[in-house]
Amino acid sequence: MGQAMRASPPPAVTPLRALAPVALELKELAKRYPTRDGGMVQAVASVSATIRQGEFIAILGPSGCGKSTLLMMIAGLVRPSSGSLTFGKPSHDTHPDFGIVFQDPVLFPWRTVQANVELPGEVVGMPREQRARKARELIQLVGLAGFEQQLPSELSGGMQQRVAIARSLMLDPQLILMDEPFGALDAMTREQMNLEVQRISLESGATVVFVTHSIAEAAFLANRVFVMSGRPSTVREIVQVDIERPRPIELMASDRFGVYVSHLRGLLNVTGDAS
Repeated sequence: MGQAMRASPPPAVTPLRALAPVALELKELAKRYPTRDGGMVQAVASVSATIRQGEFIAILGPSGCGKSTLLMMIAGLVRPSSGSLTFGKPSHDTHPDFGIVFQDPVLFPWRTVQANVELPGEVVGMPREQRARKARELIQLVGLAGFEQQLPSELSGGMQQRVAIARSLMLDPQLILMDEPFGALDAMTREQMNLEVQRISLESGATVVFVTHSIAEAAFLANRVFVMSGRPSTVREIVQVDIERPRPIELMASDRFGVYVSHLRGLLNVTGDAS
């Protein structure tokens, strides 16, 4: 008997955005860290994948499996030990503009919502009027119109994350990287933020790579889910979620959605990865 059976997802249809240009290509990407005793720890082992423009990719896996390390390599904040990343066309070897959102909003407490959102524009020398106008548009996009002059301490956790998302969009990035951005929120706020990030991703047209350890969140948000194994981690399977976006929150109670959740849970449980 041994291994429990897991549900299979519905038969695949034509992949979403199958004809879209390539946004990002990972080839045998790996990361090793040295240990104090002179050895090496393999955090991420050989990940290869192609991500197309406008896709929403979820990276799903248990805590400590290397999800965030993989995201930081994509962001260029952690240097791979081996392998390569290519952005856009094969001849394009420069790092694209990207926005990043962490679990902690990382807002400057002395700056207003407007000033926090404007910050990336200030850093690159965007003219004051232009960045102020852009920030106001983004604040409206994330549903915070009227809160422009509030300080972070005057906002709820979910509202602070909306500010962080708006800030990540300030420079019209090709790529938005999100590292468990809703992990610290309560269940109801997290559900609302899932709806918001889905709407924002569709309206902005940006490619999104979203790290999570929530099976339901990954299935709800993503076009495709990259399921990570335990360490040394690699992509165990890429699951395509063939449900039209935008998706209503009621979808989570449907049998169709449940099939994907069961399949993803089964993949995580192959070696006891899931909690």
